[in-house]
Amino acid sequence: MKPLVVGIGGSTRTGSAGERALCIALKAAEEAGACTRLFNGVFLARIPIYAPEIAQRTAEQRELIEAVRNSDGLIIASPGYHGGISGLVKNGLDLLEDLRSDRRCYLDGRAVGCIITASGWQTVGTALAALRSIVHALRGWPTPLGAGLNTTKEIFDSTGGCIDDAVALQLTAVGRQVAEFARKWNV
Repeated sequence: MKPLVVGIGGSTRTGSAGERALCIALKAAEEAGACTRLFNGVFLARIPIYAPEIAQRTAEQRELIEAVRNSDGLIIASPGYHGGISGLVKNGLDLLEDLRSDRRCYLDGRAVGCIITASGWQTVGTALAALRSIVHALRGWPTPLGAGLNTTKEIFDSTGGCIDDAVALQLTAVGRQVAEFARKWNV
């Protein structure tokens, strides 16, 4: 059976750098033998702010929770804002609190690829460290390689393809690592 890799991220702009990066990493996961599912920024924007005291969930919240619950690995892509990840992506991750009582609590036993896109290396570095810390707090296993993309230069063409070979290599490695770990871990 093929492992399921769930992609979460991007921004509210369809075709954002983060969404494009996430799609490339998910494609690499598919090429490594995984099935994938994407929850992009436009989807995440429809999710209400996480409120632990509200037990009722919207259809979108339930869809994301169930996909992650059934996943074997994740790839998370966030824009870096002011040294951290976006509120949009963080809100989606906060919703995973609903997995706290599962047999596989939170992201336990799942490889998680981390991707940050930002306008400058300082934010890339601090946001990537923050995202990896969040993954650890959720009991996930960040992949050995996290992709940090400095968007001050053109990285993608008009079709979403990567025009920077070094960036393409990073994104492909992240997707491949998640799929390979998911396949080996969840035999």
